[in-house]
Amino acid sequence: MTNASVTAADNTDDELEQIKKKKLEEMMQEIKHKQNLKTLNKGKSKMDNINKPIEVSDGNFGEIVKKYPVVVVDCWAEWCGPCRAIAPVIEELANDYTGKIVFGKLNVDNNQEIPAKYGIMGIPTLLIFKNGQNVDKIVGAAPKKTIEAKIKQYL
Repeated sequence: MTNASVTAADNTDDELEQIKKKKLEEMMQEIKHKQNLKTLNKGKSKMDNINKPIEVSDGNFGEIVKKYPVVVVDCWAEWCGPCRAIAPVIEELANDYTGKIVFGKLNVDNNQEIPAKYGIMGIPTLLIFKNGQNVDKIVGAAPKKTIEAKIKQYL
């Protein structure tokens, strides 16, 4: 084999490994989500035990926003400073509104379909759903009081 064909073969192997790794991550996310749903469904009602944000993906997004009366989806990324800044606020709100609002987190780096569908151009973006319909959104790292005032409208 020539050096060019060896390099091409190495590149193909690297690409295959990247594809395998991404597919494995997607499968693991789906398994984790299904386990979370089983745990959540053990409660008295659909929302009784949800006191922290649940993981949302392109695959389970529709199911989640239709299943719960009010859902707030935090569209974020690990590298995003403002996203990390509001993460504790989202955790607090999820705890404060247990049984009333379900909060979810959608990593935009791992899930591109939903951000594209809803025209998300900047993060963090909070998508607010009521009865399966997108009714509002908040773009940027808003203070807790601002987020709370917005979501209370949909209770």
